[in-house]
Amino acid sequence: MASAARDLFSMVRKGIDVNAVHAHVRKPFRFLLSGDPGLIAEVRALLLSGYEDGSIPLDAAACLETVQTNAPLITEPSEVRVVLLLARPGDAMAAHVAALKVLRVPILAITVDPAAPPSGPATLPPPSGAGEYVVAAISAEALRPRVFAHIVDACKGVEIAVGRRLPPLRETVAAKLTRDAAGNALKVALASAVVDHIPVVGIVLGAFASAGDMVAITGIQMMLLLHIQAAYGKDPDVQRMWQLLPIIGGGFGWRSLARELAGFVPVAGVAIKGAIAYAGTIVVGEGVTFLLEHGRPMSKGQTKALYDRTKAEAMRFARDVLARFKRN
Repeated sequence: MASAARDLFSMVRKGIDVNAVHAHVRKPFRFLLSGDPGLIAEVRALLLSGYEDGSIPLDAAACLETVQTNAPLITEPSEVRVVLLLARPGDAMAAHVAALKVLRVPILAITVDPAAPPSGPATLPPPSGAGEYVVAAISAEALRPRVFAHIVDACKGVEIAVGRRLPPLRETVAAKLTRDAAGNALKVALASAVVDHIPVVGIVLGAFASAGDMVAITGIQMMLLLHIQAAYGKDPDVQRMWQLLPIIGGGFGWRSLARELAGFVPVAGVAIKGAIAYAGTIVVGEGVTFLLEHGRPMSKGQTKALYDRTKAEAMRFARDVLARFKRN
């Protein structure tokens, strides 16, 4: 068992690219702020808060640029990811939105109104499109449900750099990185399980596919740990990453999850492998995020709640996959 673990560690470690993580951290991006000057100042103060020593790095401050709709753009247009157009109740925003559409990025038109119920579109507006949001205040609690989520959705490919430089967005960045990694683990598991179920190919490649998907999924989860650590301002450290694994997953009960899923769909190997790969990656991502947010691992009660929620999601996924197999 120990030898197998060492072999797995060696194979996985070869696929871990720390230099790629460093490159992600340095990627440039810009958010443009427009509209009410007082609200712009509040947004800047919020997004640049949270550094441990209280100082604000110059590269973080440079990521937030205030623009006037009747003035030329200063920054490199290709670096712009989203525009935050800030207003108070009664402010006219239509002309500002029309002028900002030339930037060809999503525009989040945010009205701050403590008397109105919070609202906003369910998904990120398309490039040059504008979504109308109403929030009670410029605070992390008010902005996190939709505004922060859509800002991070607009930052595909630079999420790690966004979390690194803008601390209030780190939890949202970690959630997106976790969802993306879980989706990738799911694809690997499904591809391997499908190979196992093709008679001739399964006989020839089945053992190699099973070993390969274990390495690939473990590699995805290890890179997720490094990415989340980097987004939280930690330099990539492979040794620390492996030390985190028992803390994150020790109380989750992988064997129990596998037994419960196998008992639920004993003949649906495709569904079982996919569900466990997805659930396991979610737990790794949420576990390390909690540890970095709070400075301690989840309690037994919190671990159980995560186990129950993830198991329910995996069960729903298994049912969906099994139903599609039966139809086909």
